[in-house]
Formats: sequence, structure tokens, C-alpha cells
Amino acid sequence: MTLREAVAVAAAGFAQDERLRYAATRDAELLLLHTLQISRVALIAHPDTELTPSQRAAYEEAIARRLRHEPIQYITGQQEFYGLNFHVTPAVLIPRPETEHLVEAVLNLVPADQPLEIADIGTGSGAIAIALATHLPRAEITAIDISIEALAIATLNARQHHVDGRIKFLQSDLLSALTPETKAFDAIVSNPPYVAEEDRNSLHPQVRDYEPPGALFAGETGFDIYDRLIPLAQNALKPHGLLALEIGHGQQDAIASLLKTWRNVYFINDLQQIARVALARRPANLGPIR
Repeated sequence: MTLREAVAVAAAGFAQDERLRYAATRDAELLLLHTLQISRVALIAHPDTELTPSQRAAYEEAIARRLRHEPIQYITGQQEFYGLNFHVTPAVLIPRPETEHLVEAVLNLVPADQPLEIADIGTGSGAIAIALATHLPRAEITAIDISIEALAIATLNARQHHVDGRIKFLQSDLLSALTPETKAFDAIVSNPPYVAEEDRNSLHPQVRDYEPPGALFAGETGFDIYDRLIPLAQNALKPHGLLALEIGHGQQDAIASLLKTWRNVYFINDLQQIARVALARRPANLGPIR
């Protein structure tokens, strides 16, 4: 079987599944490139190359995994985010393009040429923290996650991108592990869990059945983490410090209510014109919540 034929057969198989047909050819090609460790240029240039028996067996195994709705990113172990490549496993949420709006918003609102203390809450793969560290060379970042397995992946990614010297990884339930002596932050950034439990069955199987539930679901309404994190962020931010949160579809009004005592509250839409990022400043005269 040639490379061209292998891709055609795999794509035809994916196209029979209504959940997979939208990207059948793309997935077939990506899995073949991963299996053979070749570039797309090589595939285009040499489509009549024959697969060896071992290559064909490995490709068929990858196809079988995808037909079980396992995400491509977990099969290949890779995902691109903000121009950087990240190692991902089922221990971490797969970074999404929508979250790039969060990174972009922070980079537009903090000074790149000044020392900064930033916290990334629920760092997962480390995508947000590492993207910020890459573009803010004077920033020191505390990347927090409750999962020790996620922190191991994030640490690996930080080393890969040579920013591990400016990122401190901390296992914590939100900000609970920080001591009173910890410096206040110039910015707190988070893409927290925000899917309501009642929406679990509506998710694509590749999300619902494979990605870590602790990184997806936040109680019956989806607001459990926001309800806890926003008051904690008030205590941990410097006066005028920035809070930047990714939010889910239809959550803008409720988030605005949770931020009613903050200043400069506004929202940024994603490419689908859905409010995706909430931004707010801690007022200078707002005392800590006890």
C-alpha cells in the first residue's frame, strides 16, 4: 500500500463516523505523518512510496485509536499553541486556539519591558504560562495546578522552550498554597474549568471521554471555580492588578456580576463573536476579603 492509498483508506473510514468526517482527510494525513515521522512536504513529494509492514501496522493502530474518538493530540503527543509546540498527554487539557485570545489580551495590557509577577491558575500543559514567559522576558511566573501529573508535563514543556528558569511550578488548589509572605501579583491569568455538569453529555466524545474531567467541569452550573477564584484573586493582586479569565459560552453576564466591585471590566470575543475573555482590574482602595 502506498502513502496515497493509505491516506485515502483511512480518510474513508473516518468519513463513515459523523463525529469524525469533518476532518477525515486532515486526520488521516496527520496520523500518517506522525507514524512515519515525515513532513507533509515529503508526503506530497513521494505519495507512491510503499509502507513497510511495520509502518502499516503502526498506522492502523493509530487509526483504530482515532476511530475510538481519542483526540489526535493524545495520539501524536503534540499540540501547537501561540506559535509554540507543546507535549500533551491525557493528564492535561489540550490547548485550544480560543485560549490564544487570553494570552493576546494579557500581552496587550502588561508592559513587556518591566519586571512582572504573574500567576497562571490551572496551568495544565503550561501553555499559557510558557507563552507569556516567551513574550515577557522580564516576567516571573508562578504556574499552579492541583494535578501533580499536569505539573510534570508543564515542567517538561517549560524546559523545552527554555523558560523554566522564570517559571515556578506549584501544586495547589487555586491559590491556597501561597503564603501571606508571597508577593502580590501584577496579573493573574486562568483558563479554569467552566463546563456545567448538566452539559457533560452534549460534549464531543473526544472531549468528554478523554480529557481530564477536573480541567473541564465546574459543578452543576459551571461557576464553582469562578466563585472561589475571583475573591482569592482580589487578595493576591496588587492594586490595579490585572485579572484575565477565559469564560464559556453564555457566561458573560454572570461573570460581570461576580466582578461588580472591580474596575475596568470588559470582555473580548473570539472569532465566533462569543465572549471568551473577561478582564478586570483590582481597585486600589479595595481591601482584602476575609
